[in-house]
Amino acid sequence: MLKLLFGICVFALCSASLTAQEAFSRQDAVTQSGVQEGLCLVNTMHITASVFINDDERGLHQDYDKWLEALAPHEPTSQYQHNRTGEDNADAHMKRQIMGREVVVAISAGKLDFGPWEQIFYGEFDGRRAKRVLIKVLGD
Repeated sequence: MLKLLFGICVFALCSASLTAQEAFSRQDAVTQSGVQEGLCLVNTMHITASVFINDDERGLHQDYDKWLEALAPHEPTSQYQHNRTGEDNADAHMKRQIMGREVVVAISAGKLDFGPWEQIFYGEFDGRRAKRVLIKVLGD
């Protein structure tokens, strides 16, 4: 199941490695960095989690959950070779592959330069291990 943590850019420091929850509780990395023109990279540092950009609309989140489960259903776990290693999260690996591991957002005039309704989201597909999010703010 897709669990989303929401927040328009999700930062604490200019260059940091944070837990997913820490990253999504702050929004000030770009401001703290002093960067006026540049790029902000947000990267999940785990193979069963994702960062992606989309609209913060409840129906869309439910659609993602349904769509991802149809593409890579959790059950039956025996359908995946990976799960024969003692794990049962092969579907989480596939869902992460579909949704991506990182996003890059332009910084213009000291602010994240999103299109209408765009936000950064963290998607959790497994939930068993502590995860972290890497944030890099680069520019002038």
